[in-house]
Amino acid sequence: LIDDLLSLSRVEVKEHVAPSSRVTVGGILNQCAELVAVAAAEKQMTVAIDCPPDLPQVQGESDELIQVFQNLFDNAVKYGRTGTTIHVTAREVDSGQQAGRKEVAIAVADEGEGIPKEQIPRLTERFYRVDKARSRSLGGTGLGLAIVKHIVSRHRGRLVIESAEGKGSVFTVFLRVPRAAG
Repeated sequence: LIDDLLSLSRVEVKEHVAPSSRVTVGGILNQCAELVAVAAAEKQMTVAIDCPPDLPQVQGESDELIQVFQNLFDNAVKYGRTGTTIHVTAREVDSGQQAGRKEVAIAVADEGEGIPKEQIPRLTERFYRVDKARSRSLGGTGLGLAIVKHIVSRHRGRLVIESAEGKGSVFTVFLRVPRAAG
């Protein structure tokens, strides 16, 4: 809990400063898959990553984006059903926010119980949990998605959450592709 509170505090302090570095999404996703491999194996789950090798780099800080995707992968393992696959896809898309701007959309999809539609807007609030008893038994602080939201905001990106009860959830992070110099 203390680590998560400190992490959230650090992100909030620098949230107004956009990262200027460039990072490769595929490497981050592969690293996060390795970090959850043991927990996924314990639930007979697999992580399937579909990330084209020619995907452009995104504007961002590697350590912070690892934290974002590690959190999303951890949640997919925690809340996904035993024996299922976590599907991770990364694609370059046109920005829905600004004409002529490109983004990389990274979706983490689980095959879990899903989230009631009315609960989705509150998921990124601090300490908010859909099912408090289940969340406590699985571990967690209720701060993970709040941290994700603030890091994505710092990266001038977006987080979109979609879910269907009984079918699972998809958490999609949209990150900016830096404009070409010139």
